[in-house]
Amino acid sequence: MSFSCLSLDTRRDLLQGKMVPLPFQPSNLVRIFVSSASSDMAAEREALLQTAYPEVQVFCQKHGLMFEVIDLKWGVPELGDRDHRSIQLCLDEIESCQKLSMGPSFIALLGDRYGHRPLPRFIEEREFEALSSQLLEEAGVTQLLAQWYRKDENAIPSTYVLQRLPQRQGRGSLEGDLAAVLRRAAWEAEKHGLISPEQRERYQKSETQWEIERGLFSSGDSETGATVFLREVEDPQAHAEDGVSRNLGVDVEEEGAEEQQLLTNLKERMTSYSPKLVKVHTVPALSREPTNPRSKTRTKYLKELCKQLIAATNHQVLGSLRSQEGGNEELEGLFSELAHHMALGRERGKAFCGRRDLLDSICQSISQNDNRTHPPLIIHGMPGSGKATLLCQLCERVPAVLGQETVVALRLLGTSQLSSTPHNLLRNICLQVCPALGLPSPGAQVAKGNDGTSVLFFHNLLLSVSRSSTRSLVLILGSVEQLDYLDGAHRLHWLPKSCPPKVHIIVSTLAAANHGPLQTLREAIPEPEAYFEVEPLSSEQVVEMLTMLMVLARRRLTPAQQDLFQHSFPEGGHPLLLELAFNEAKRWASYTLPSELAIATTVSEAMHSLCERLEKLHGPLLVSHTLGYLACSRNGLSEAELKDILSLDDGVLSEIYQHQPPPSKSILRLPPLVWAQLRRDIGECLQERRADSFVLLTLAHRQFAAVVQGRYLSGPESTKRHLLLADFFRGTWSWGMKKPAVLPTLSKPLNADRKVAPQPLWFSDTVTNKRKLNELPFHLLSSGQMEALKQDVLGNMSWFTCRILATGAASLADDFTLCIKHTSCPEMRLVRDTLLLLKPTIDSLQGGASVIYTEVLARLHSFVPSYPDLIGLLCQQCVSWFSACPHPVLIPLCGFLQPPAGPLRTTLTGFLKGVTVLELCADRMVLVGGSQDGSLMVWNMKDIEVMHFLTGHSAEVRCVRMFGKGTRAVSAAMDGTLCLWNLNSGREEFSIKDAHSGEQHLCQLHVDEKNRIVYSTSGSKVNAWHLDTAALAFQISGDVWLCTAVFVPRMVVMTVSEGGGLSLWDSSTGELRFKHQLSGLQEEAPMCSVLLQKQGRMVVGFSRGSLSMVLLEKLPMEVHFVVLSEDETLLAAGFGQHVRVFLAGSKGFHRFLAADLEHQGLVQAAAISSDNTTIVTGSSPSAPCLQVWDLTYNCTHKTVPPSVACIDRPALSHNGNYIYFPQAGNSHKIIIWDSVGGVESDTLDASAPVRCLEVAEERRLLFAGLASGALLVFPLDSQQQDVVCIPPPESRKPINHMALSRQEEQLAVAYSDLVLVLDLSPGEPCPVLDGPVYTFYTQLPAAVISSVALLAQYRVLYGMTSGELFLYDCPQAKVSPLEAHRSKVTCLETSHRERWALSGSEDSQQCLWDLELCQLEHEMCYNKVTGRESACFSKDDKYLYAGSQDRCITVWDVSSGALLVVQFVYASVTRIVPTADGFIATTRLGYLIRERLRCSQSISPQYDPLQNIKATCIVKSRKREEADPRGQQGSVGNLSRSQIRANKLSQICKIV
Repeated sequence: MSFSCLSLDTRRDLLQGKMVPLPFQPSNLVRIFVSSASSDMAAEREALLQTAYPEVQVFCQKHGLMFEVIDLKWGVPELGDRDHRSIQLCLDEIESCQKLSMGPSFIALLGDRYGHRPLPRFIEEREFEALSSQLLEEAGVTQLLAQWYRKDENAIPSTYVLQRLPQRQGRGSLEGDLAAVLRRAAWEAEKHGLISPEQRERYQKSETQWEIERGLFSSGDSETGATVFLREVEDPQAHAEDGVSRNLGVDVEEEGAEEQQLLTNLKERMTSYSPKLVKVHTVPALSREPTNPRSKTRTKYLKELCKQLIAATNHQVLGSLRSQEGGNEELEGLFSELAHHMALGRERGKAFCGRRDLLDSICQSISQNDNRTHPPLIIHGMPGSGKATLLCQLCERVPAVLGQETVVALRLLGTSQLSSTPHNLLRNICLQVCPALGLPSPGAQVAKGNDGTSVLFFHNLLLSVSRSSTRSLVLILGSVEQLDYLDGAHRLHWLPKSCPPKVHIIVSTLAAANHGPLQTLREAIPEPEAYFEVEPLSSEQVVEMLTMLMVLARRRLTPAQQDLFQHSFPEGGHPLLLELAFNEAKRWASYTLPSELAIATTVSEAMHSLCERLEKLHGPLLVSHTLGYLACSRNGLSEAELKDILSLDDGVLSEIYQHQPPPSKSILRLPPLVWAQLRRDIGECLQERRADSFVLLTLAHRQFAAVVQGRYLSGPESTKRHLLLADFFRGTWSWGMKKPAVLPTLSKPLNADRKVAPQPLWFSDTVTNKRKLNELPFHLLSSGQMEALKQDVLGNMSWFTCRILATGAASLADDFTLCIKHTSCPEMRLVRDTLLLLKPTIDSLQGGASVIYTEVLARLHSFVPSYPDLIGLLCQQCVSWFSACPHPVLIPLCGFLQPPAGPLRTTLTGFLKGVTVLELCADRMVLVGGSQDGSLMVWNMKDIEVMHFLTGHSAEVRCVRMFGKGTRAVSAAMDGTLCLWNLNSGREEFSIKDAHSGEQHLCQLHVDEKNRIVYSTSGSKVNAWHLDTAALAFQISGDVWLCTAVFVPRMVVMTVSEGGGLSLWDSSTGELRFKHQLSGLQEEAPMCSVLLQKQGRMVVGFSRGSLSMVLLEKLPMEVHFVVLSEDETLLAAGFGQHVRVFLAGSKGFHRFLAADLEHQGLVQAAAISSDNTTIVTGSSPSAPCLQVWDLTYNCTHKTVPPSVACIDRPALSHNGNYIYFPQAGNSHKIIIWDSVGGVESDTLDASAPVRCLEVAEERRLLFAGLASGALLVFPLDSQQQDVVCIPPPESRKPINHMALSRQEEQLAVAYSDLVLVLDLSPGEPCPVLDGPVYTFYTQLPAAVISSVALLAQYRVLYGMTSGELFLYDCPQAKVSPLEAHRSKVTCLETSHRERWALSGSEDSQQCLWDLELCQLEHEMCYNKVTGRESACFSKDDKYLYAGSQDRCITVWDVSSGALLVVQFVYASVTRIVPTADGFIATTRLGYLIRERLRCSQSISPQYDPLQNIKATCIVKSRKREEADPRGQQGSVGNLSRSQIRANKLSQICKIV
């Protein structure tokens, strides 16, 4: 049943946190109770178990549902109910099925027998006396009743209780005698009006009728949920002689006329109640069957029965699923979680007593804090002290304190998967609070992000509630110690340490002696008034609690029993102990002997006593193994899973079948009644927990878990439990696989099917097996099956893909982390680090299988020779997957993405908006980052985990400084506020309004710890504030300063204004000391600065790229920031998407890292660690994240070394073995890089900065275009540098671009407005460059040539910075204009046969041209925000490979213009050259990409290359109506010639 069926009022009440009862309990479970007479329908039940149930189970699994059959008659004799409680157990199970099941809940199988008519276990005193009064004249009968029915005065009202009858011989006769007496007495009592007809029927009805009345007649809906199968006989006379029951292989005694009449009445009633639900099967009698009739009749009938049951059940399941279609899946999950906690709250709140003073104190504190900032309230106490019960009662009391419109969010942590981690918990709370208070709901970024994004949204949400809502919000979080230990949840970084007005947080935790959440809270929240201790109950409160619990249970104790109970707790006790004692005491009857009365005085003793009683009732193996499996499970086990697991346990089955053989020779399972009885007797020591979309069972109390651990899981027992759990979740014995068992009642082993649920990774194309994903790795590891762990999990790419798509890359990384703790395997660490590296991409790209396989192979490929066992296995599977992929794919042939143990350590996400500032403390390895939304995050860089979320600013954070050895920080934001933070507690100490409206916002802060002063720059003012009092010390006014610095040793404040004005001020008084104008910088504005305290200097970055202490270097664009290491030896400057790192030397700073560090978004901040080994960079706004880089990577182990960064266009040999590029930082030198060996092969000197390079592979020449306009020609085979220099034209303008013809016979050299075409002719010792043969000028004075391509017959294709595109025929001196681009042409490439040409521009537009007709064939736009940088055609000209500035490689079909593949490569591609079956490319990160394209001849129409990528693709093709005189190019896939001709003008791939 869906929550959409709830009324608006009920849903509103749930969102507000009101404990409203629900008409159903949500679940993803199909739970069906099967009712039948145990002696009559054995063959049918076995046929269903053998054939029907497995098929229905697979059907349910495909729809994400768990399937469970409750057939309490299977596997037990008819008189197996020793304690006379089975009928009540059956009725309870039916009610549970009706509440929980998704669709069908009840099946009745009714044949020729009415079934066993049980004795009533309880008869109320008044009714019993009415019956006895009819038997006064029969002394023997009266004595019989008095012997077996004893009066229990502890029941309310007093009740006669049936005693346990003998187990074997004589029981049937004795039970029959008692039944006959009671039925006769009931008839007489009804005649005399002493009892009602309904009371009399209790003694007449069979178990089957009890079940049918509850499952069918009282279901409330006659059309759904139930199905009835009736078996009728054609010839009643033949039936009377032989019986169809015997015909089906069951030999039973005949029933009397009374039972048969009751059976007939029941069948008629069912048929008239709902004819649609009744399926009648007519079976021929034995005497009319032909030869060998038994097998034919049986087979046909049972086959038809199974077929009908499968169809009816599946139909009901589909009907239930359809009723939920169209609902909001997210809201359904929210309401399911709310219902879960509300139900627990109602149940636990019933036991509240004796704590009213404490509850009143908490409510008073909440009321007093409602209109002011205050700390959270902490409820603490010993285990079992009643904290959860107190919180549940508080949940009901809060609306009376703060108003009925108050929103309350109750979460009993650890009782569900969504309340077990901070991310899931806070996101779910936000989903409740936002609609409840009418606020915007969390976006997809919060839903798919990590703890950081959800915590930050949560903190901001609390501020929004306080500022905008008139209603109060109360968050009640019980048992924070129950959160998972992963991600530092117990350090409580996610919990606000102060609450704004109208917001209240109440948490409970254990008062543990060792360091735990309570100690963490005391360090962060020192206010004593925030703490409330839950102390033990007093002796008076013990009496009160006992009285209340007895009233709720409708029980009482005799005076002697009550005295014994009270004397057991003379000084009171904790509620858990009292509840356990009550559970024992409520079993006492008034006639229980004093010697049998015992009360445990400790929780441990009570738990051991419970275990001993369970072992006595149910057998030691069944109890110990059942509790052991629950204790060993990772998240708990469902009842269906537990019954399957016990069915695989040979020891348990041997104990159960020690006195009688199993009911079937082909199927061996645990009788469901055995588990139902044990589950009932364990009682409240088991609790339900929602996990993996299902309701699971776990041990309810920590003390119970400890007792089970010590009692049943010592030594090898724990390993045995994990072994069998691993077998179950691996599916070792599913799908009909038979497992042999040795049973005491059988002379030889029984090789039987256990009928356990299959465990594939995928139930369907969209439904994963989350239970297997979460449980199997844990059990394989815990049982020591490392080889199986490697085969099934760690080295299984199918597992990787399924796990990542189902639960995220972080969960798979957690599995590896768990394994790493138990084994020292470097391969596991590398794979785990790979998962951490690819996680942001998978999250942002909605990663599909192709993305995962590409990421793993392209990051780990280089490690295969060193680690063949695990990494080699994974990479081999990746290659196999690509080879079988039905869609077009690019197959990595080398490692070209950032590898594990490489320069990029990890990427940290969590900011909702862009990172604007970073500060790294040397002493504590603490990182503080500020964001555009005004929030700050504090990271512990040692463990890479979040410490605090600081929310005090309302606008972008512009600066932050740490001091006090990383214990305090001060931050400034664009809202004009200055905040001082305590980083130990994560709390704000004070906030100052430092700037006013209209003033320029804060841009810099400086802290003078010695004098306890913080200096802030705001517009034309520098303010000095006292750190202790927040008072203003002095103010400096003057020009509009853009950079400031404080030299503490010299007591000087330095300011730099626009135009380079330098001023020095006294840092103690604010008086001007010195003023000076920096030369050469009048036209540049300072943008950022960093202080060199040791040198007494400041480095300033300017708007046009100047970096000045002395001028360090000219960067390509505006400098966003500069940061300095603690020892002032490293300096990092940020520009665009890059960070360049410099090293201090005797003559200043020079390049430290050969390659710039590149982000996906604009880099705005960086921080360097104290040991100079790590730099953290932050980007915004499109990709807000932090990236942690290893500065020592160049000095440590590398995989295959990348080339040094390729800044402009490099040249690349055809096979990719050599790369030619200008040296970073010194473009007068050309590096020849051996990409195979990963070493620098040679260095060539140039007379001027190198602008572009081209290599003639066949002629062994390298051409270098210089900024001076000269052209250098280097022979690559010469031992000496016999360089040919062609002087520049008279204009001496720099060379912008060069291009070689396909046959390497001509070279085109492009200047700003001039193109030279030169011939290459053979010569000795090297080819000769003749010419220029042709020279021509452009006629566009406002634009310059940006790109050029050279075709045969001296035709030149060139593009301009203005977007114009021309084809120039040199011999004819004819220029043909092509359709212009909208922006600068950045890329020109021609096909190998020179039929096609590609032009790409800055705005992502790329055009495919038909050069024979000089017409546009296709206009292809991908990702409008970025442009093309490089491209090439495949060797056969069928495909086009293109690299874009958004760090993607795209593959296009030339014939149709269709987009085939999009691959994210993390860096801009600077050059691509084709290979026989793919391409080789270089990137700005210096990696060499080698890939093979696999494209089948037939592509599915459903294939979408943008399925997992947030991008837009638009393709426009020219009309094809005109006759085309040329032959058509071959098409790709299913894009036939006729289809291409029928294409409309625009083909659009939309966002998916």
